[in-house]
Amino acid sequence: MLRERLKEFWKKETVFCISFLLAAASLLAVPVDRGYLAYPDYRTLALLFCLMMVVAGFQSLGIFTLLGKLLLRKAGSSRGISILLVLLCFFCSMIITNDVTLITFVPFTLLVFRMVHREDRVLKIVVLETIAANLGSMATPIGNPQNIYLHSVSGMGMKEFLLAVLPYAGISLVLLLVALFVEKDEPLAGAADGLEDKPSGSQDGIAMRRMLTGVVPYLLLLLLSLLVVFRILPYGVALIVTAVVVFVVNRRLYRSLDWFLLLTFLCFFIFIGNMKRIPEVSDFLMTVLEGRELWLGILVSQVISNVPAAILLSGFTDHFAPLLTGVNLGGLGTLIASLASLISFRFYAREYPDQKGKFLGVFTLWNVGFLLILMAAAVAIGRVL
Repeated sequence: MLRERLKEFWKKETVFCISFLLAAASLLAVPVDRGYLAYPDYRTLALLFCLMMVVAGFQSLGIFTLLGKLLLRKAGSSRGISILLVLLCFFCSMIITNDVTLITFVPFTLLVFRMVHREDRVLKIVVLETIAANLGSMATPIGNPQNIYLHSVSGMGMKEFLLAVLPYAGISLVLLLVALFVEKDEPLAGAADGLEDKPSGSQDGIAMRRMLTGVVPYLLLLLLSLLVVFRILPYGVALIVTAVVVFVVNRRLYRSLDWFLLLTFLCFFIFIGNMKRIPEVSDFLMTVLEGRELWLGILVSQVISNVPAAILLSGFTDHFAPLLTGVNLGGLGTLIASLASLISFRFYAREYPDQKGKFLGVFTLWNVGFLLILMAAAVAIGRVL
C-alpha cells in the first residue's frame, strides 16, 4: 500500500521529488549552517503565493468558464470557435499563468467540440491551446513561474524584460493565427445551440452580478501583487494582506494551493546555493553557461522542464535576458519541457484513452515546428541586435 502511494506521489509530483533528492544530496557536500537562510529568494516565493491565491479565487468564482461561454456564443463557425479558444488561452495566460489557463480551458474545449459534433478537430485545437498558453504566458512577468522568478531575482527593468520576450510572443501569435486560418471553415448550424445554457439570459445575468461582487477582493489582491512586481510595494505587505484576506473571504482556497510548487522552488534554492559554495562545480557551470544562456535554456528545459531549468541556470550567470528567452522558448519541444503541457495531455488522455500515442505525435510535431521557427527568429534577432 505504501509503495503504491509513493509511486503515485512520484508520478504526480515528479519535479518536486527530484528537487528534494538534489537538495538532500547537496547537504552531504555542504553542512547546514546559517548561510542556508540566504539561499531562497523570498520575494519570489511570496509573489508566487500571492498570485496563486488570486488565481485560485478567480477559478472558484468560475469567471473564466463564463467568459468563454459568452464569447463562444458569438462564434458562428468551427474556425471561429477554434480561434476564440486558442486566443483565450494565449491572452489569459499572461495574467492567470499557463497552467491555470489550461486547467480552465482544455476541459471546456473538449466539452464544446463534443457539443458541436466536431471531435475530429479537438486534438489539434488542444495542442494549439497548449502552445498558446506556454507562449502567451512569456509576455508578462506574472505569466508563468519562471518569469516570476527571473524577473524577481535579476532585477531587470520592464524594458529589458519586454525586449527579451515580446518579439517572440508576437511571432508566436502570428504563427498560431496562420495555423488556425488554414483550417477548413464550416458553419456549426444547429449544433452550436448546445453552447447555450438553458435558460441562459437571466441566469447568466444573476451569475455575472454575483461574480462581479465576489471578484472585487481578488482584483485588489492582484493589484497588490502587481505593485510588488513593479517594486512599488514591499513583498511582505502583499504577503500578509493576501494571507489575511483569503482566510477571511474563502479559507478553502488554502487547500487548493499548489504547495509543492513552492516547495520545489525552495528545494532548488537549497541545491543551487550549495552548488555555488563548491568552487569546482560553480566555476565549471559558469564557464559552460557563459554566452550560451539562450541555447542551454532551451536544451535543459527539454529534459527537466523550463521552471527548474530557469532556477538552476540562473545561479551561474548574470545574463538573465537571454536565459529568460531560452527557458520560455524551451517550453516547446518535448511533453515535459513545460509541465503545463502535461495538464493538456492528462485531460485529453482521460477523455480519449486510446489516443495517447496520437496526442504525443501531433503534440511533438507542432511543438518542434514552432520551436524551430522561433529558434531561427532568435538567431535573426541576435544578428540584428
